[in-house]
Amino acid sequence: MPVTLDINTFSIDQTIETTNTTTKEDVHLFAQVTGDTNPVHLDDDYAATTSFGKTIAHGMLTAGFISAAIGTRLPGPGCIYLEQSLKFRAPVFIGDTVTTRLTIVDINVRRKRLTLKTECIVNDKVVVSGEAVIMIPI
Repeated sequence: MPVTLDINTFSIDQTIETTNTTTKEDVHLFAQVTGDTNPVHLDDDYAATTSFGKTIAHGMLTAGFISAAIGTRLPGPGCIYLEQSLKFRAPVFIGDTVTTRLTIVDINVRRKRLTLKTECIVNDKVVVSGEAVIMIPI
């Protein structure tokens, strides 16, 4: 059955949140899939010598939580991701629970576009912020 989205069902300030806990396995799988084997993500001894003091998750792994929330929740299946800006504000560590919050800030009915404020939050601190533009194709 085809997925149908209707631009008229969305509203300004409509918000959803999802949560994901970052695991060591997630980080290692992300490194394997992308080839990003920077030791700050994978080597505990090396990471201990950095300003972070321990291994951190890839920023793009955390940004992937935004993509997942867009594709599954707001606007949801069938939408087309057009743009994403990102600011990495703080590290995400293994074991951190990341809350991803999406909020509609603009609706362009004529062009069937939603603009979303995107945030990833750990312990009430924004670790990734940005903005996404999404097309509603149907």
